[in-house]
Amino acid sequence: MNRRADKSSEITFSTSTTGRRHAVVLGGSLAGLLAARVLSDHFDRVTVVERDSFPATASPRRGVPQANHVHALLPRGRLILEQLFPGLQPEMMAAGAPLLVMGKDLAWLTPQGWGVRFKSDLEVLTFTRPLLDLHVRRHLIADARVRVMENTEIVRLLAGKQPERIAGALVRVHGENSDKVVELQLTADLVVDATGRASRAPRWLEELGYTAPKETIINAHLGYASRLYRIPDDFSADWKCAFVQAAPPKRKRGGILFTVEGDRWLVTLIGGGRDYPPTDDAAFLEFARSLRSPIIYDAIRRAEPLSPIRGYRGTENRLRHFEEAIHQPENFIALGDSVCAFNPVYGQGMTIAAMGAMALDECLHKQKGAPETFARQFHERLAKVNAAPWMLATSEDYRYRETEGGSPTLATRFMHRYMNHVLRLSTFDASVRRVLLEVFSMLIEPSALFRPRIAVRVLGNTLGFVRPPKSAARRASSNTLAYDAASND
Repeated sequence: MNRRADKSSEITFSTSTTGRRHAVVLGGSLAGLLAARVLSDHFDRVTVVERDSFPATASPRRGVPQANHVHALLPRGRLILEQLFPGLQPEMMAAGAPLLVMGKDLAWLTPQGWGVRFKSDLEVLTFTRPLLDLHVRRHLIADARVRVMENTEIVRLLAGKQPERIAGALVRVHGENSDKVVELQLTADLVVDATGRASRAPRWLEELGYTAPKETIINAHLGYASRLYRIPDDFSADWKCAFVQAAPPKRKRGGILFTVEGDRWLVTLIGGGRDYPPTDDAAFLEFARSLRSPIIYDAIRRAEPLSPIRGYRGTENRLRHFEEAIHQPENFIALGDSVCAFNPVYGQGMTIAAMGAMALDECLHKQKGAPETFARQFHERLAKVNAAPWMLATSEDYRYRETEGGSPTLATRFMHRYMNHVLRLSTFDASVRRVLLEVFSMLIEPSALFRPRIAVRVLGNTLGFVRPPKSAARRASSNTLAYDAASND
């Protein structure tokens, strides 16, 4: 059936070269919603354009293909979201999302052994992704300055009267009648691309004569398969979440079990280097049984499945270098996965999206009006936010021999060896484990792992002067399958 497009009309919000009257956010992803929340503090009106319709319940939607898999909102991201949406965390806890103590409630098998468990103030919420999205949307749409356009396709950017600025975006609204499509021109003082990994921003910019950003892609060919389970009434353990980390290049399989709302487990199995986990029942369980520890398999083998097994393989690290593009419009920016999309196995994406939104807030506070350098300054600031997480993610992906898009440098190989010793220390030294978790949580910079206190212990471990207590060694050997740590060296 052919669809007809009605004559394009225009929605104008009295833009000016210095005003902050209207901002348009392309994409209703978490990054887009967080950007809209920040923009509402600086613009009279904010419009979010989303091609999907948002569900009224905590249900997955097409535009978030990873929604069926484990998501981690790291402590830094949790703090930012509570700052942007006061009361969000208590609401999610009231909806059943558990609040866990990261060092005590998470059983984490690193490539060097089980991380030592200890009490700490590092807390993390565990939930399904649709639950988070639902509560963030509810907070956002309560703001009268924010308008959400659902079922609306983004066609292209609009050329501005001045060569250094765009005028807005052309969108196509799909009504309930599938035969009717209405095109609208949304004029704006600022346009934000938050359409994610599949962003068409490079093409949109080239169509208007601007420079498309260069891209760096590092792909370790990881895949996921996930399923929800009901927690058995008779299940008992001293942990609430379990993470069996892969140990490439030899052991390329891993898995995560999170306790989520509704007294359920969300289990995601992971395979790197094209060793993808299967999506049929028996093979899924067999894959879980083949992990370096049987902790997840033992938990789920008699648990009741509550969902189909869903797979996902779009896991490459993709970085678009907007900060280096020579000719860019001054009132167009990108953030979230549109700029830097990480291998999701490291759980950084949502927290980095939150940090990107805060970087936008900082730039808007510092730059009143719409100066010529705003977009470049923001992208340079965002590049700094992304730098450390990108280094951590790609360095780990280089451990897979099948990784494409680059090869490990001498510095990367040194990092691998150094981190192996840090992980070994973290299996019995709670102080080292805490710093490692703080870095992973993005509360402190990775450079903290090279502070003298830790570097000296790494040197001692390298020379054999620092060894785990016998009790820790016995615990590690009884809780994990044998693994040759030297395979990572």
